[in-house]
Amino acid sequence: MTGKRLNQNKPQAALLGLAFDAEDGHKRITRGPNFLLAGGSHDTHGKMQETAIKINEHLDRKGQQLGDIPMHELRDIFSDIHG
Repeated sequence: MTGKRLNQNKPQAALLGLAFDAEDGHKRITRGPNFLLAGGSHDTHGKMQETAIKINEHLDRKGQQLGDIPMHELRDIFSDIHG
């Protein structure tokens, strides 16, 4: 087989944010490091963006990757962000 292969031993993870409250006809999509956000009103999509960015900042400060942390730790990060 030729070509690059992903390191299959390293966990891969991404955040997926979906919102369905847009009533203005806009289709909002934002991609970033380890996240994809789609839909939502202007405000809702902005909140999803802010959350994804803050999660990445938190992980960067700790030198971690999303795929490296257990689900309960991700829940704690969400809780810290949204108090």
